[in-house]
Amino acid sequence: MPEPQTAPRRVPFRTALGVWTRIGFLSFGGPAGQIALMHRVLVEERRWIGEARFLHALNYCMLLPGPEAQQLATYIGWLMHGVRGGLVAGLLFILPGACAVLGLSWLYASFHDVTWIEALFFGLKPAVIAIVADALLRVGKRALKTRTQVALAVGALLALFVFAVPFPLVVLGAAVIGWTSSRFAPNAFPKGGGHAPKSSGDAAAESEPVIDALFAAGELEHTRPNVRRALTVLVVCLALWAAPLALVAGRFGDDSVFFHIGVFFSQAAVVTFGGAYAVLAYVAQAAVQTFGWLSTEQMIDGLGLAETTPGPLILVTQFVGFLGAWNHPGELSPLAAGLLGAFLTTWVTFVPCFLWIFLGAPWIEALRGHRGLASALSAITAGVVGVIANLSLTFAVHVVFTDVGIWHGGPITILRPVLASVDWAALALSLVCCVAALRFRTGMVTTLAIGALGGIAVSYLLRG
Repeated sequence: MPEPQTAPRRVPFRTALGVWTRIGFLSFGGPAGQIALMHRVLVEERRWIGEARFLHALNYCMLLPGPEAQQLATYIGWLMHGVRGGLVAGLLFILPGACAVLGLSWLYASFHDVTWIEALFFGLKPAVIAIVADALLRVGKRALKTRTQVALAVGALLALFVFAVPFPLVVLGAAVIGWTSSRFAPNAFPKGGGHAPKSSGDAAAESEPVIDALFAAGELEHTRPNVRRALTVLVVCLALWAAPLALVAGRFGDDSVFFHIGVFFSQAAVVTFGGAYAVLAYVAQAAVQTFGWLSTEQMIDGLGLAETTPGPLILVTQFVGFLGAWNHPGELSPLAAGLLGAFLTTWVTFVPCFLWIFLGAPWIEALRGHRGLASALSAITAGVVGVIANLSLTFAVHVVFTDVGIWHGGPITILRPVLASVDWAALALSLVCCVAALRFRTGMVTTLAIGALGGIAVSYLLRG
C-alpha cells in the first residue's frame, strides 16, 4: 500500500513576523545588499522559498517602478500568508529605516550639522561594499548557468555603467532576447531554476522549501488569479493612495507645498523605473531646480543619511519631503510641517508598491510554466546580475573617491573619479570588510559592526 503523504510544513505567522522584523533592521546595503540578505535568510537558512521561485519573483519586481527589494519582500510575504503576510513583510522592511531617516531629518533640520552622524556611519559604507560584493558573487553563481546568461550580464553592466542606457531598455532588451531564444535557441537558457547548494549534514537544507511544497500540495489558494479579487485590490489601493491628497487639498488647498509634495511623489512612484539611483536623479532635479524645496548640498546630505540607514534607499525621498515642508511650513510649525511632508512622501511612495504586488503577483505565478516567459525571465535574471554589478561598482567608486565626475565621449558616459581624491581610510576599511565577508565569511551583522567600529576609530582618532 502507498504510504500516506504527510502535510507540508507551514511557517507560523508569528515566526514570519520575527524574521521580517530582523530583515527590516538589517536591510543595509541598498537593493543588492538587501536582496542578498533575503536570499541568505529565506532561501539558504530558512528554506522558505526555492531558488527558482525567488528569482522568478525578483524578475517581476525588477520590472516594476519603485524599490525592488521592498517589493520582493512583499511578494514573498504574500506567497506565504496572503495579503496580511505581504503587508507585514513590506511594512517591516520600511519601518526601521523610515523611523531612522525621520529622526535624522529632524536632527539635520534642527542643528544643521551631521558631523557626528558622519562619524558614526562612516564605516558602514565600506561594510556595505563588502556586503554588496558578497551579494554579487552569491546571486551570480546561482543565476548564471549558461554562456548566454554570462554574456547578458556583462552586456547589462556595460550598457548601464559605460553607455548610460536607461534601465528599462536594458531589462526590455534582455526580455526580448530571452523570449526569442525560447524559439530559435532553446538551450541558451536553463529550462528550470536550480536551488541553492545543499549541505548533506543539514536537515533543513535537505527539505523542500516551504512555499514550493505548499504549491505542490495544491494549497495557497490566494495565489491563483481571481478577477473579482483583483478589482477589489485595485479599488482599495487607489482609494488609500488618493485619500491623503484629498485631505491635504481640502485642509491646505491645492497650491500648498503639502499637496505639491503628495502629487509629485505620486507621479514619481509610477514613472521612476531603474532603481533608487535613477529615482534620485529625477527627484533631485525636481526638488532642487523645479520646486526649490531644498538646496543641492542638502540633497546630497540626505542621500548620505539614507545610505547609512536600513531600508530602501528610496527613503531619501522622505528626507526631501520633510525638509521641503520644514523650509515652507505655511501656517504650521516647521516640525509639524516636516512630519506631514515626510508622512505624505512615504505614503504615496509605498502604497503603489503594495498595489503592484497584490494586483500582479497572482498572474505572474500563473505564468511560471510558460516556456517563452521562463526564458524571458531567465534572461532578465542574467541582466539583474549586471545591474547588481553596476550598483556595486557605482557605490564603491563614490565611497573610495571623494571627487567623482562624469566623462562623456560619443555614446560613452562613464564615471571618472579623480585619483588624487582617493579616501585612503575608506579604501583600507573597505578592504578589511571585504576580506572579513568574502574570506572569513563573517555574517552581515559582524561585517557591519567591523565597519562601524572602524569608521568611528578613523573619524575620531585620525580625522579629529
